[in-house]
Amino acid sequence: MSLKVSRGILAASLLTVLAGCNAGNPGAALGGGADKPAATPAVAPVVQGICPTIALRDGTAYYRTYAKGGKDDPAKVVYQASLADTTRSCSRDETQLTINVMVQGRLVAGPLGKAGTLKMPIRVAVTDGEKVVYTELTQFEASLADAAQASQFLFTKQVTVPGDVSGLTKVQVGFDEGPYKTK
Repeated sequence: MSLKVSRGILAASLLTVLAGCNAGNPGAALGGGADKPAATPAVAPVVQGICPTIALRDGTAYYRTYAKGGKDDPAKVVYQASLADTTRSCSRDETQLTINVMVQGRLVAGPLGKAGTLKMPIRVAVTDGEKVVYTELTQFEASLADAAQASQFLFTKQVTVPGDVSGLTKVQVGFDEGPYKTK
């Protein structure tokens, strides 16, 4: 038997013995001490539920502003913003699920752009199956310090929904200039 295999077996055996010592009453595993009742926790633990998935809503990852009369003309773009990475964290109490939504984005100047601040309409919507349980449009501001360089931004939003949502719950984020519509 090789030395590496022997060390592995020895390590696994030692871990098994140590795990037995920590289970239940450690004094009993060493042959001493009487069985003692386990301490009950002062506060009942809350089992966290599933944190809903988060995604960019189809077709809403880009936002452009144009100079007057230049709608859809690439030469008249003032700013272009894009959303890229998303993440979320959740906490739950007896009646509510709180979702902390975070989206990383990028802002660049177009051919007619300059340094400044841009307001962008970002919508966060939470659906449970086909039912919309939360939707809000936020006018988010991001700044561009230099028109020659892109700027990154982080959009965060705390969303509270009923705690009884199902495993079908989803969070969708994206640029949106109108009312939220389900598919």
